[in-house]
This record gives sequence, structure tokens and C-alpha cells, in this order.
Amino acid sequence: MCHNYNKHLVVTLCLLTAGLNSLAQNSNKENSPYSRYGIGEQRNGLNTVLKGMASISSAYANEYNVNTDNPASYATLKLTTYEAGAEGSMRTISANNKSYGTGTATLSYLTVGVPLGKYAGMALGLRPMTRTFYRMNDTTELTGIGPAVRSYSGDGSTNYAFIGAAGTYGGFSIGVNVGYLFGTIKNTSLVYKIYDTVNTYNADFSKFTKIGGIYYKLGVMYNAKLSDKMNLRIGGTSTLGQNLNAWRDDYAISWRNTGTGTISDTVVNNQQVKGTIELPLSYTFGAQLAGGEKWMVGIDYSGGQWSDFRSYGIADSLGNSSRIAVGAEFTPNAASIYNYLQRITYRLGFYYGTDYVKLRGTDLNYYAVTAGASLPFKRSPDRLHLGVELGKRGTEVNGLIRENFFRFSLGISLNDRWFVKRKYD
Repeated sequence: MCHNYNKHLVVTLCLLTAGLNSLAQNSNKENSPYSRYGIGEQRNGLNTVLKGMASISSAYANEYNVNTDNPASYATLKLTTYEAGAEGSMRTISANNKSYGTGTATLSYLTVGVPLGKYAGMALGLRPMTRTFYRMNDTTELTGIGPAVRSYSGDGSTNYAFIGAAGTYGGFSIGVNVGYLFGTIKNTSLVYKIYDTVNTYNADFSKFTKIGGIYYKLGVMYNAKLSDKMNLRIGGTSTLGQNLNAWRDDYAISWRNTGTGTISDTVVNNQQVKGTIELPLSYTFGAQLAGGEKWMVGIDYSGGQWSDFRSYGIADSLGNSSRIAVGAEFTPNAASIYNYLQRITYRLGFYYGTDYVKLRGTDLNYYAVTAGASLPFKRSPDRLHLGVELGKRGTEVNGLIRENFFRFSLGISLNDRWFVKRKYD
């Protein structure tokens, strides 16, 4: 047992170190124009198990997996669980009858879950929350200047380091995650003339926003035993409206090309302007019906009051979001000795929703189908998890952008038993 403990501890420390470096470097460079709004495109930091069945997390609890989306699930843990995951994605962006492809690969989550006796549990982890990366250009006719290009670009991310705990009594569980949400986002817009650029003044408007603050989430669950082999679990979460601290640097620079060099003049230079990012109320609720270790089906609904979002007191092009998802998993025979395929857990899911970004009075709808599998290691509860997601987001109506996306997720979960009293002969 000591050997396994040391092995898994070393693995966990290595993963945490690699994860911190990966998040700090912000290597996620998948171009998405919609990531310009709010504090970026929301990332799915759930484990690969849940991603394979449309992320139906509100009522999901498992003895050997950590559901960080509903902290009430931690009370179900029976073994110390280490989890890590990565994700690769590709998307095709279509607008004005033109399309181009983009993609990336990045870390998804790092989590450690620990049971605290028979009726409580805790978890700690690191997960991405949002990402910003976009590159866009359009042309315009400026009065007195002529044809010009407007160029928009952004880069950055926010991440969440947290610790959570839960307890259970009489079928009811309640839990909370508390942590620090942090990151930096850069937004830049350029305006420059297309022709006769020598001695023509151009403009560069940039802002760098550093975000940091305490962020928490509440979760509840109720588990009802319907029969010896069937359980009904109901769950929900709520993230109340919360304020994060922000510090912003604003620059406005005019510059021109003289033919022999570039001359620039800083018109605006405001540094470390303190403000507030107001995140809105969001919530989820759902139900899952399980037939022992063999099968499970569930449904989730989630929503967010993103019309209440404010950055330095200013609203953005955001509207209230909603999402409905259904998913299922099936294990033919978890105890099979001779047939490995019988011990694999298979998953399917589907979700549909209205995005939080709302432009030109147009709702952006999205949908996707998901599939996944968990591959067992020998006779232990350790698993290698696979997940795929294929879907669409947005529309080309009213001059907007449609995104077709494909995501592949890879995760691993290792289990160990801590706090075992040693026995001596």
C-alpha cells in the first residue's frame, strides 16, 4: 500500500507541476471570434467521464470519479482519486460564404478527491474557466481618409484553483467549492489605411485586464433507493452573482510610417486602473436514474443571467443562457473475468442550448452529440477515459459567424486508499 501511495503521489505532483506551467503559458490558440465578449469563451473543465455523456453533472456521483461541478458529490467518494485530462479540438468557422479551420490541444483539468470517513469527502483541483483568442479583420471607408482596415485581436485566459468539501446525512448531501479565479486578458484593435501608408497616421487601442478574486459554488444532492438495484439521484448547483477584482492598463497610440521608420505617439496611458468584473448568477439542476453498476440515464438543465454581466460597470453583448442535456452510460458486465469488452463503460449524450453571447438582436444556438468510454486497468478501479464531441454553434444570419466543432478528450483516474491503519505481525 505504501508503494502505491508513493507512486500515485509522485504522479499527482508531476501532473500539478505540468498543469500549472501549461495554464501559465496560455498555449490555447484556437481562433474563436465569439471569445471577444465577456471574459472569454467558457471552457468545460469537467472530467472526461462526464464529457462523454453531454456533461450531465448536476446529479452525478461516483465512488471512483470526482465530479467537481457539483461539490455535494464528494461525500460519495470511497477511495482517494487522482484525475487529469487533456483536450484537443478543431473547428471550422464560416462567414460570408467563406470558411477556415483552426484548432488546438490543451490541459483540461487536474483534480484530487479524498474521502473523509463514511459521510464526508473533499477535493482540490485546478481547471480552466475561460479562454480568449481571436483574430479578425474588416475593411471600412473612413471620412477624409479613404479605405482602411480595422483589425481586432485578443489573447488570454482565466483559471480556477479551488478546494471543496461535502457531507451527507440520510440521503441528503451538501457541498461547496471555494477558490481563486485568476487570469489576464488582452484586447487590441487597430485602424490603419490601406493605400498611401507613408505619413498616414494609424491608431492602436489596447487594454490589458488582470482578473483575480474569490469564487465559490454551492451544490446539493438527494439519493433515493427505489429498489435493491435501482437508485434515483436529484441534484442542483448555484453560483451566485459574484464580483472579481480587476486591474486594467489602457493605451491609445497613434503611429505612422515615414518611409525610413515608424514614429509613434502615446495619446492615452492609464495603468493599473482598479475596477470590478461582475459575474452573474448561474444554476443547474438535474436527475439521474441508475440500475446498480450496469446503467445510468440522466437529464440536466442549466441557465445563466449573463445580461447582468458588467466589466467596469459596462454591459457587453451578452444575454441570458440556457442548456438542456441528456446522457447515459452502460457497462455490460463490470465483473467479467474473461471478456475485457464487457468491462468497458460506454457513454452517449446530446445537448442543446442558447449561448450567452447575443449579437445584433440574434440568439446564438448550439448543439452537439457526445460519446465516450472508460477502459479499465486490470482488476483495479483505475481507468483511462475517452470522449468525443461533435456539434455546431452560431449562425450566418445577420452577418454573424457559424462554428462547427469537434473535440476529443483524454483522461485518467487513479485510485488509492489513504488513512489506513497499519497492521503488524
